[in-house]
Amino acid sequence: MQEDEKVVLVDENGEEHEFALIDVLELDGVEYAILEPLEVEKDNDEEAEAIILKIGQDENGEEILFDIEDDEEWEMVAQKWQEIIEQEDEDAEEDN
Repeated sequence: MQEDEKVVLVDENGEEHEFALIDVLELDGVEYAILEPLEVEKDNDEEAEAIILKIGQDENGEEILFDIEDDEEWEMVAQKWQEIIEQEDEDAEEDN
């Protein structure tokens, strides 16, 4: 997967939602995609939250994204993403 790639996910209602791939993290040999919604809810003033999905392969060897079922695994990836964001913020402040 390439950063800035557009990803279309289909929800349980069959509706398509577009996301931008903003980063790929690797932890313990497993890759995780950090996706940010491209469409924002019109009635929601909050900033769209990024989602984290595990990158795997289907039976044909094609790359697929799927939910992280394990809460500990999800927390570990979310913590790593938070550390990266904080480090980037610190680096940006040092550059100014």
